[in-house]
Amino acid sequence: MIYTRSGVSLELRTETGRVSLFNATNKVMFLSQVTLSGLLNFIDGLWSSSGDERILVFTTNHKDQLDPALLRPGRMDVHLHMSYCTFNGFKTLALNYLRLQEHPLFGEIKELLEKVQATPAEVAGELMKSEDPEVALQGLIKFLHDKETSETSRNN
Repeated sequence: MIYTRSGVSLELRTETGRVSLFNATNKVMFLSQVTLSGLLNFIDGLWSSSGDERILVFTTNHKDQLDPALLRPGRMDVHLHMSYCTFNGFKTLALNYLRLQEHPLFGEIKELLEKVQATPAEVAGELMKSEDPEVALQGLIKFLHDKETSETSRNN
């Protein structure tokens, strides 16, 4: 979660059950155990501190483990699930970065994306490496094959 006021950015990081508050220079400003009540008061205090609208971004890999009081409307109004890249997501990225709607390599990429967990950012990163569609798609295929190999060896 990042909160900005008067040019100061604060980031709340949770690690091993502890919460650390960092400023923009990554300097620890506050370190202690934080209770759910304290966190809720902190969030609610941001909303009441001024008339300006606030956007707070929370990320988690375990939404199911969060207390319902934290997830209620008014605290978290929009919930977005950020999945791994699907073939439809890839097609959107290919159109945006390479101006491609179809290509003979799309079939192979579709098969690989069904087997490999790659984030949209990873796929976009590979597509940005070349403006030549053939080179970019071949690079993505190599990346996905390498990722598949590393996932297979990690599971064995």
